[in-house]
Amino acid sequence: MFLRTFRNNFPNHVYFCPFRQKEVISTPINSIKKVYVPRKCLTSLKKTKNKDSLQKTTLDLIELLSSESGIRPEDFGVHGSIALNMHTVESDIDLAVYEAKNFRKLEKTIAKLVEEGTLTYVINNRLDAARLCKGRYLDKIFMYNAVRKPEEVNSKYGTHKYLPVNPVRFQCTVKDDSEAMFRPAIYKIENYEPVYSASALSEDKIPKVVISMIGCYRNVAKRGNKIEVSGMLERVENVKTGEISYQVVVGTGINENEYIRPL
Repeated sequence: MFLRTFRNNFPNHVYFCPFRQKEVISTPINSIKKVYVPRKCLTSLKKTKNKDSLQKTTLDLIELLSSESGIRPEDFGVHGSIALNMHTVESDIDLAVYEAKNFRKLEKTIAKLVEEGTLTYVINNRLDAARLCKGRYLDKIFMYNAVRKPEEVNSKYGTHKYLPVNPVRFQCTVKDDSEAMFRPAIYKIENYEPVYSASALSEDKIPKVVISMIGCYRNVAKRGNKIEVSGMLERVENVKTGEISYQVVVGTGINENEYIRPL
């Protein structure tokens, strides 16, 4: 549906990717006027004169989290409506923290501040309960997510070809959650167990990685946790070496019933 809308109304924003052999929505670089970088948006917010109450609360919260966690202030950022200066008095506070290590520090710090009563968690569903990335500071709801630092970017466009194989639904154990807080969220897995016979795979096709393109499935499970996954099995080919591996992607846009569910 989205592709059809873009194809009919914004054809320059539809790109045929030779490495995925399909059309994707992609904005041409020459059409981008400005990139809003969370870290730079925070710097701009600090320099803003006559800050309103939400802007002041945002800076107070970041100062609190920085001092309690030991994370440098420059490793924080803001995004969402505050970054775009489009917020209202009802807006939430959207925070970014740079680097996986800092994200884990922030998790522990927020848990401590919740225990002390300075903050409270906001839990509306089972994913909120698993992620614990949403809270309340004073009278404002805040959310925090992780952003990779340049040295944490370990993938490059054009190095692999991807081919969808078939939908699968299975349970597994998280082997490595070191990139689970980013978007896309990457979970290395083991102990693949098909939920249905149609998801049974030969040994050479069993995926070692689950990748979620959907933001709400970031950080829903830690190493050692069991999860249920519904997604698309993909064949991955290294363009240079020809090596073949398999992964499962959640959020392909092909099937609405794709998810990662903590067990």
